[in-house]
Amino acid sequence: MNQKKIVIVGATSAIAEHCARLWVAESPVDLILVGRDLARLDLVASDIRVRSPMSTVECLEADFVDPAKIQALIDKIVKTGLVDIALIAHGSLPDQQQCQENLNLCHEALTVNGVSPVLFAEAFVHHMQKADTGTLAMVSSVAGDRGRKSNYAYGAAKGLVTRYAQGLQHRLAKTGVKVVLIKPGPTDTPMTAHLKQQGGRLANVEDVARLIVKAITQGKSVAYVPAKWALIMMIIRHFPAFIFNKMDI
Repeated sequence: MNQKKIVIVGATSAIAEHCARLWVAESPVDLILVGRDLARLDLVASDIRVRSPMSTVECLEADFVDPAKIQALIDKIVKTGLVDIALIAHGSLPDQQQCQENLNLCHEALTVNGVSPVLFAEAFVHHMQKADTGTLAMVSSVAGDRGRKSNYAYGAAKGLVTRYAQGLQHRLAKTGVKVVLIKPGPTDTPMTAHLKQQGGRLANVEDVARLIVKAITQGKSVAYVPAKWALIMMIIRHFPAFIFNKMDI
């Protein structure tokens, strides 16, 4: 029996690592971990191999910005067999004030969190649509649902991911390819450590990963994780501007 082939882009993120653990706990898989830091990828791979000796784990260092290099990497991955699941999970949480004061940092935030995931998505979908099979999962954020002064650079990037995933869903609606848009709320990871220090209430990363894996298995169009964020963001989206603009969020 052939093992599922799963590719995780941004595999050193805490959420992605826990997703990988959950997948190999279900059954052995062919797992490809993609990231910018090979040493950190190797640490994740070592942990996965201990948990699932029957799984195969490969680490690939990637350029997350250059379109030609992204396309070449995905082409290389697909040459060894069709991808069953591709999870695009990379990103960083920038300092909004710094993005306002430094255009280079603003550019980096928009590129890493928005443009880069979109380029990876298009590269994967190019092959999935030809084969008429596969599931693409894109991690966006609740921050992309409405621009807020506290994090609108990050929110704008994730808004791009959200709209792009919606477009892919429309494009692929009559095919065998599924696109799952994932919108986590604030989650307890190294990326959000400063929020935790400020007293922010953060979701448990293992719970979030479990919900993501479940949403991908079910082929959901959109998954807010935890689910309460669907209601919270619906309310935030529908606040009239004259009320919203007075809020300190």
